[in-house]
Amino acid sequence: MPVASKTRRQTDYKLIPPSVPIVIDNGASYFRIGWAGETEPRVVFRNIVQRPRHKATGETVTIVGELDPAMMKFFDCTRSGPRSAFDSNVVYQFETIEYILDFAFDRLGASGSSIDHPILITECVCNPVYSRSKMAELLFETYGVPAVAFGVDAAFSYKYNQRHGKCRKDGIVICPGFTTTHTIPFIDGEPVYKGSCRTNIGGFHVTDYLKQLLSLKYPFHSSRFTWEKAEELKLEHCYIALDYISEARKFQEETKEAEEKTRYWQLPWVPPPVEAPPSEEEIARKAAIREKQGQRLREMAEAKRTSKITEMENELHSLHFLVKQLDQVEEDEIPSFLSDTGYASRQELESTVSKVTQALRKARGEPKDEADEFEENTDSTEKYPLINVPDNMLTPEQIKEKKKQLFLKTTTEGRLRARQKRNEEELEKERRNQLEEERRRENPEFYLEEMRAQYKEVLERVEQKKRLKTNGSNTNGNQKTGNVGRGERLSAAKRERMRLLTTAAFDRGKGEDTFGAKDEDWQLYKLMSKDQDDDDERPDSDEAELARLSSRLQEIDPTFEQKAEGEVGQTSGEAPGVRPLTEEDYKIVIGVERFRCPEILFHPNLVGIEQVGLDEMAGASIRRLPDSDKELEERLTSSVLMTGGCSLVPGMKERLEYGIRMIRPCGSTINVVQAEDPVLDAWRGASVFAAELSFLGNAFTKKDYYEKGEEWLRGYQIRYNTL
Repeated sequence: MPVASKTRRQTDYKLIPPSVPIVIDNGASYFRIGWAGETEPRVVFRNIVQRPRHKATGETVTIVGELDPAMMKFFDCTRSGPRSAFDSNVVYQFETIEYILDFAFDRLGASGSSIDHPILITECVCNPVYSRSKMAELLFETYGVPAVAFGVDAAFSYKYNQRHGKCRKDGIVICPGFTTTHTIPFIDGEPVYKGSCRTNIGGFHVTDYLKQLLSLKYPFHSSRFTWEKAEELKLEHCYIALDYISEARKFQEETKEAEEKTRYWQLPWVPPPVEAPPSEEEIARKAAIREKQGQRLREMAEAKRTSKITEMENELHSLHFLVKQLDQVEEDEIPSFLSDTGYASRQELESTVSKVTQALRKARGEPKDEADEFEENTDSTEKYPLINVPDNMLTPEQIKEKKKQLFLKTTTEGRLRARQKRNEEELEKERRNQLEEERRRENPEFYLEEMRAQYKEVLERVEQKKRLKTNGSNTNGNQKTGNVGRGERLSAAKRERMRLLTTAAFDRGKGEDTFGAKDEDWQLYKLMSKDQDDDDERPDSDEAELARLSSRLQEIDPTFEQKAEGEVGQTSGEAPGVRPLTEEDYKIVIGVERFRCPEILFHPNLVGIEQVGLDEMAGASIRRLPDSDKELEERLTSSVLMTGGCSLVPGMKERLEYGIRMIRPCGSTINVVQAEDPVLDAWRGASVFAAELSFLGNAFTKKDYYEKGEEWLRGYQIRYNTL
C-alpha cells in the first residue's frame, strides 16, 4: 500500500450516491480529486511517485506525493528519485499512474475492489489516442468504473470563468502550465482544436532555470538550491518585465530602481572562531615542553656518542693487539698472517690504526695531536716517494704503489681544502652570530620583527620555487597549482630537450632522413644529455637560510610556530588559494534573475528551445482558424483568458497584452484577463460540468469502448456548451 502521511483519508465515501461522478484533474504538477458539484477538491498532492528503501528492513516502499520530512530519516532516497507519469503533458508511464490512482481512491475513502462512480478526468489538448485508450482501459479493467469522460483542463477553466462573466463565448485561453503551454481559441463557446497551439515550455523550466542561475552564481551554496527551494523563490520574487532589454539595462547600470528591486536571502552564517593569543602560562608551558624535548634529544645524542666511542675503543684495542702479534711474526710469514685478517700489508694496517685513533679523538672532542698535524703537513716527497719517479724506472708492483700514493695524496689534499673551507665558514658564522646578538641586545623588539619579516620572505620564496618546479615556468598569469598539462609540469631544460628531439629529423628538410651521417649531428646528443637540472639536486641556499631563521626564531621567540610545508598564504584547514567565506558570501542576491527566469515563457530560445513565446502563440492560433475574418479576430483578442500556474507571475497580464498588441493591427481591441483562480478553476469547471444532468450523455461506458474501438475514441470530444 502506498505511503503518504501528509494527505488525510476521507471518511464519507459510502455516504455519496453512486450516481455522483468523481472529478479528477490529472495535472503534470498536482493531482486533484473530488466530487462533482463541490467547489474544492477533496484530495490534492504532488503527481509524483518515489520508491525508496526502508533503512531498517530494506523493504522497497511506494510513496505517492511529497514525503513528510519527519519520515525521511527512515528511508534511503538516494537511489530512487521522484518519478512522474508524464512526458511533457502526456501520460505515458501507466504503471506509475496506477500507483497514483490507487493512492487517490484510497485517500478519497474507497475501500472496495471497484469504483462504482462515473469519472471525469482531464487531459491535454489533442491527447494522443494511445494515451487516451490506455487510460480508459486502466479505469475500466482495473477499477471497474461504470463510465468515463475526458475533457481538456484549459477548456474547463475557460468555461468556468465564462460562467462567472470573466470572458465571452468567443475568445482565446492561454494556459502556461507545468511543462507545456497551450492556446485554444473558442468560438460560440466551443473550443476549436484546429487552431490550438502548444510549446514545450512551462513553470518547470522557469524553476529549473532559476536553480541553474543561482547554482552558477553561488557554487559553494549549490546544495542549498534544491528544486523545492527554487520553486519557493520563484513564487515569492519573480516577475515579468514589460520591456526585458530596458529592465536588464537598469541592472547593468546599477541604478537606484534596480537596487530597490533586488532581493536578498540571508543564509545561516556562523563566524569562524577567533583564536585568542596564548597566555603567559601557556607560553611557559610550551617552553617547558620544548625544553624537555630538547633535553631528551640531547640525552639520546649523548648515549649514541658514548656507544660509538665504546665501539671505536674496542676496535682500536683489537688493532693494537693485531700489531703486537704482527711484530712477533717472521718477515716471510707476514703475507700469510695478514691474509686471514683482511689487510694486504703492514702499511695498510698502520694506516687503519691511525684513522681509527683520529676518529676516536674527534668523537671525544680532543684536540689533534701535533704529530698528526706534522704528519699531514709533511712534504709529499717524503710521504709519497714514488709520485715523481718516472714509470720506466719502476717495477710493476711499484707502479701499482705509485697509483695508490697518487690517489691518497689527492684525497688528502681535498680533505685539507674542505677542512679549511669549513673552518672559514664556521668563523664567518660565528662572526655573524656575534653581530646579530649585538643587534638583538640593542633593540630586541625591532630585531624580532625583522627576523619574522625575513622568515616570511624566505618562506614565500621557497614555496614559489617549489610551485615553479612542480608546474613549470608557464603559470598562465596566475599562481594556482594543479590541473596543469604535461608541458607546464616540465622544466625549461626538459622542454628544450624535447624540442631538440622532435625537431632533429626535420632540420634537413623534407628529403631523405640522413640524420647521423655527419659527425656534427651527434653533438645533439651532447646537448640532450647535458645535465642542466643540477640546480634541482643541489642544496638550495634559501632552504638553508630558512632553516637558520627558523632555528633562531625558536630560540628568541617562545610563540613562534614553524609552518608546515604548503601552509604559505593560507589558514589551517583551508584549501590553497581559497579565501575564507564571510557573512557577505552567505547573502544570496536575487536581482536580474527575478525577471530573467520567467522571460523564457516569451523567449524560449534563452534556454535553447527554438519555439515561439506566449504572445506569438495567440497570433498563431488566430491564423490557424479555418474560417476567420477581421470581426472574429477582434472578438477573439477582446477576450483573452490566462489560466494555469504560471499566469500568477506578476506582470504577466501587462506583458501578454503588450505582446499581442504588437502583432495585431493598430487600433485592435486587446483585453487580457486572469482567471479567478488559475490553479483550481480547471477542476472547478470540470466539477460543474460533471454535476449537470447531461454529463452521462458525454461519457462512454466499457461496452461502448470495446464495441466502437480506438478509432471512435480518436474523434471523441465532449460538448462544453452544457456548462
